[in-house]
Amino acid sequence: MTNDPDTLISSALKASTLVEALPYIRRFAGKTIVIKYGGNALAGTSDEDALAHFAEDIVLMRLVGMRPVVVHGGGPQISDLMRRLGKTSEFVNGLRVTDAETVDIARMVLKGQVNPQLVAAINVHGNYAVGVSGVDGGLIRAAPRDPALGFVGDVTEVRPRVLSGLLDDEFIPVIATIGSDSSGQAYNINADTAAGAIAVALGAEKLIYLTDIEGLRSDVDDPDSLIRQTTADHLDRLIADGTIAGGMIPKVTSCLDAVRSGVERAHILDGRIAHVLLLELFTDDGIGTMVMADQAGLDAHLASTQELTA
Repeated sequence: MTNDPDTLISSALKASTLVEALPYIRRFAGKTIVIKYGGNALAGTSDEDALAHFAEDIVLMRLVGMRPVVVHGGGPQISDLMRRLGKTSEFVNGLRVTDAETVDIARMVLKGQVNPQLVAAINVHGNYAVGVSGVDGGLIRAAPRDPALGFVGDVTEVRPRVLSGLLDDEFIPVIATIGSDSSGQAYNINADTAAGAIAVALGAEKLIYLTDIEGLRSDVDDPDSLIRQTTADHLDRLIADGTIAGGMIPKVTSCLDAVRSGVERAHILDGRIAHVLLLELFTDDGIGTMVMADQAGLDAHLASTQELTA
């Protein structure tokens, strides 16, 4: 046992953090939390341990009784392979135009590169993660969104039986967002959209997006305008006036659909921050942007959080 003051202070801080986390561990025990890990969070960081930190957070969530589900994108990785193959990426309202060759590239990257990478990182800490795609067990049924986008799919149905079985057996599903129609045709599904639909189908408590921004801003050029808590109606207005645009539209639209369809809360967090999931889930202050369906729900949530930490 040491009497070194610095060591004692460090130990006291660790103990204080655990005490702060306890009511949140109780609140979320047994709850399903869907986490969308963006390709930008995976590729857009200079911190080589970012994926390892993410994996640690996911395993800790599982060990304290939560039911985490990971849905991943791979946009930068798909663009990188297309570039190496001499193909040019084209986007319309944040969605990749996907011809027959591009959907094959997306499938190769998501199922062959990104999914195994995430599964392996989580399974460093034990045999918890199982990689699946939206095609497996007919998990994600899709239909073409727009002929101009090619094989970009809208989610028509989520059949969560395969996920429920994995969760009941205490596994962590890691989902690549390739869907299919009734004929077996594959579609590239926007991972933000898929994460929201999966969260609704599973009756998730939370839907969390990890990306390469700190959250939503009321002024995109002003870091001090971070929106900490907001409602679906407020985000509708920000989309309408152009504050939210481009690649953020599918993410925010998915948030809106999820919270209006029964998911309690949606969060947009900076996946480059070490242990950002733990900071959101287990601390009084939280981090990033939280979205709820309406002002009454937001007020009730803030009141219950004050009671929890009193």
